[in-house]
Amino acid sequence: MIFPDCPGAGELLVGHRAGAGATRVDHHSGRPWLVGHWDASDLTLITAGPRRLAVFGRTRFDAGQAERLLDRARSPYDLDRLAARIPGGVHLIASFDGRVRAQGSVSGARQVFHTTVGRLTVASDSPAPLAALAGAEVDEVSLALRLLSPLAPWPLSQRCTWTGVEPLSAGHWLDLGTDGRSRQVRWWHPPAAERTAEEAALAVREALTEAVEVRSTGHGTISADLSGGLDSTALCFLAHQVGAELNTYHVTPWDPANEDSRWARRAAEEMPGATHRILPAERPANWFDAAPAGDGPGTGGSGRPDTGEGPPLWGAGSAHLVDLTAVVAAEGSRMHLMGVGGDELFGAMPAYLWSLMRSRPLQGVPVVRRYRLLNRWRLADTVRGLADRTSFARHLTVAARELTSPPARQPALELGWTGGARMPPWATDHAVRLVRGALLDAAATAVAPLDPDRVRHQVIEFCLYEGALIRQTRHACAASGVEWDAPMLDDRVLEASLSVRVADRVRPGRYKPLLVDAMRGSVPDDVLDRSDKGEFSAELFEGLRRNRDAFLAMCERLRLAELGLVEPATLRTALLSPSPESRHLTPFQSTVACENWLRTTPVPAAAAHHSRGER
Repeated sequence: MIFPDCPGAGELLVGHRAGAGATRVDHHSGRPWLVGHWDASDLTLITAGPRRLAVFGRTRFDAGQAERLLDRARSPYDLDRLAARIPGGVHLIASFDGRVRAQGSVSGARQVFHTTVGRLTVASDSPAPLAALAGAEVDEVSLALRLLSPLAPWPLSQRCTWTGVEPLSAGHWLDLGTDGRSRQVRWWHPPAAERTAEEAALAVREALTEAVEVRSTGHGTISADLSGGLDSTALCFLAHQVGAELNTYHVTPWDPANEDSRWARRAAEEMPGATHRILPAERPANWFDAAPAGDGPGTGGSGRPDTGEGPPLWGAGSAHLVDLTAVVAAEGSRMHLMGVGGDELFGAMPAYLWSLMRSRPLQGVPVVRRYRLLNRWRLADTVRGLADRTSFARHLTVAARELTSPPARQPALELGWTGGARMPPWATDHAVRLVRGALLDAAATAVAPLDPDRVRHQVIEFCLYEGALIRQTRHACAASGVEWDAPMLDDRVLEASLSVRVADRVRPGRYKPLLVDAMRGSVPDDVLDRSDKGEFSAELFEGLRRNRDAFLAMCERLRLAELGLVEPATLRTALLSPSPESRHLTPFQSTVACENWLRTTPVPAAAAHHSRGER
């Protein structure tokens, strides 16, 4: 936890579990500054007179230069220079002449949350201890938002599970004043999209190589997913290239038609110095793992990991996560790398055509025609979508109106700011009203998008989602001694991806061209030139089939129903006759994640906070 340098901060620790057995680092004044549990190797502490700078996470920088910068800085704002250069995913926290600057990464893979206790602001890398310190209630609006499919749009996707606990906005740092009050200060802006494909590929290569290197060099055995897909494969080759003691893990797909195993074996052949493990296909039961009906609040249920943030974003895959973490830990790894973020940084975003027509209209016309014919979009709908000038705030208003509309026909023409989020059929009218009210409230503030361009907004928005996913995974697996991480979500990698011209983000006939060009020479050409992509809906359908009886039993006493958010009979009907389209399984995952969390958390129905924003 992070405390301001002011009277009264120390009293907050008295009798609170955050201080029990924890490590403590003080301000120059002697007041508590940082209190928590961390490995000594995870913290780099710089001191310049009365000033302190703490950097948490695997990184590298010149400590002497950082000390001189800290000493010569006129205000915490001057630390932007360090924040803009430092590699890796880190927390950067400064105690500066009575003020505190605290920040994580732009993607939120490292995040700072804050709340007010009395008149003082306290911060942490996890919202759970802040909620306990403040005695915060669970926010039922947040739970209702978790039911949205495929996900709640930004900024509602960032809403905390507990009332009064807030995350930092992307690209901001938290300024804790000498009076204990706080404000958010923006320090980061997306780079201009002006680099050529060649220039951006070089920038991605340099940033991603350094991101992997700072996590692997000199840290003993590390492990990584080797799914056979491009993102994880690129990370494995980079780790091997920089000399890491590498263990890779490939989970065999359930569907024998999935080619990922063949490509994973092909990649492993080119990394003879690494240890490669292939895990069996008999694992779909780990998906849609439902808590036994008798699980009581706070019991931990079936050993399900705690995210520290409420219902996990990985949906119904908790048992799979526990299983893989145990294997990785038993074989000596203390850091596990995932290719999370690769689809967002290097894949085609839904609004690509909209952005392309504004940046390079002549180049865009034949591309639009190709997409339209391939997806059988009507000409009038395509023209209307490309000409759309709806503001981001107006888009949220439209989203509020369409919460219960039928899902768009696939492949959908979605050129707006975000895709069409829908409430599941089993959501109650009360849940729908809560979500609609939250969307309209956000629209009423005239909230600005993450970037004026729709594609770049989507890249950052989806990276925020993936950042939260890896952050929750890291917290959930901390007790095993394995730190899960995603190098592609580092600030420098995100900046390199955003720097490419919009027209060069996607190229006809090529898959993730920016990443492929960046990895040319490090990854075998035949692996880079793979033209297909693994599809994993078979695991979801099999997991649902195996766990359906537990699901149905769960419907007999739903905590979500006790909170008035879900109609059990409708959910039961949907479970008995699921749609054959895999995209319709997403609402099941989010619902099960919420229900499982509620069953292992002491949240009586009467304690849930009722929002006044209901409409």
